Amino acid sequence: MKKLLILLCFIGIVIGPLGAQNYTDREIIRIEKSQEVLEGLLEMNLDLLMEKDGNIYVVASPNDLIALNAKNIQYEIESHKFYPREQGVFTIQSGVNGDFHSYPELERDLMALADAYPDIAQVIDIGDSLEQRNIYALRISDNVGQQENKASVIFLGCHHAREWISVEVPYLLGKYLVENYGTDAEVKRLVANCDIWIIPLVNPDGLEYSIHFYRYWRKNMRNNLNGTYGVDLNRNYDYKWGLDNLGSSPNSTSEVYRGQNPFSEPEIQGVRDLFVQKNFQALVSYHSFSQVILYPWGYTKEASDKEDILFEIGDKMSQVMEPVNGRYYAAERAGAGFYFTNGDTTDWSFGVYGIPSYTIELPPNSSIKGEFFNAESDIQPIFNENLPAALYLIDWCIQTYPSQSQYSPFHIRRQQGKSLRIK
Repeated sequence: MKKLLILLCFIGIVIGPLGAQNYTDREIIRIEKSQEVLEGLLEMNLDLLMEKDGNIYVVASPNDLIALNAKNIQYEIESHKFYPREQGVFTIQSGVNGDFHSYPELERDLMALADAYPDIAQVIDIGDSLEQRNIYALRISDNVGQQENKASVIFLGCHHAREWISVEVPYLLGKYLVENYGTDAEVKRLVANCDIWIIPLVNPDGLEYSIHFYRYWRKNMRNNLNGTYGVDLNRNYDYKWGLDNLGSSPNSTSEVYRGQNPFSEPEIQGVRDLFVQKNFQALVSYHSFSQVILYPWGYTKEASDKEDILFEIGDKMSQVMEPVNGRYYAAERAGAGFYFTNGDTTDWSFGVYGIPSYTIELPPNSSIKGEFFNAESDIQPIFNENLPAALYLIDWCIQTYPSQSQYSPFHIRRQQGKSLRIK
């Protein structure tokens, strides 16, 4: 298996984006946070991983290290080189990515859920990726073949290819709901009163590249026609898109490259078109890592006029999560931390549609010998602790529907969307 992973990495260097951008020489570094350091870092448009316990974690290229040295910013190397994992945790039986889903495995398992529970589960193709992979939504409702006047909520996963755990949590949420509908009275009540939409994999092309060639790939697979590849899908939404070069980048070499235009990427167009056709009351977008619940705004440090209720919902989700495994997810305003985002999912869904919107950053929350990825054994415990938060948010949508005056949309944009394709 180790030889296979090395071979796959070599193939990626020869024929893929690695031939144009040498990502395999990058390091994860840790920088101690200070005001002086922050002023220097904000000018550099680095690939930021997280801020935790007074430290900032960054994926750094050799040029980044040179620039840090020139600014006299001290750093510690946390791990060396980003080749596919060589720890031997993957098995032949479960594939190169182990118990984590690849695109074809997710397609297979979603179809199996819909086949096994046809009365409450539908798989719907909301659009195609750049490389013509389907972007699947799992819709769960007690009368799934009908359009009903009831609450609606959406859960998204894997905008960023390297965040494999962000596929598993929303997928397992769908699996849990359909498998427990017939035996759990609370699940039955939630499914009967809410239209639940789950898109586990927004970025299928990037995920496949991350699995087979370069584990730390983040963006989609857009050929930028200048020797660079990829757009950061979580910077491609049109709310505050391109507001500044701190929350996203106009440079296609950047890991937070926002694309040439808002909604330039078909993967994000699919999410947009679904919103045009549905009336969602809340959104969660799963990411990793840092073990925190983030809410708008991300483009500014300033609070929104719904700060109190956004924090209240996020804090309640945190409270119901912690008892499961003893892990604490702090509820925080996204822009109040180290770095800004613009053109991201939650600012868009909150700013355009006025609904409470959350980025849940999944574990880990610290560096352990440079390991920033989840083991296969992490999958179920991480889902288990996130399940109560998802159930709480579904119930919140039910309890506040249809009267949500505090969340009346700021402005609804009615673009022409694609027709949804039921599989």
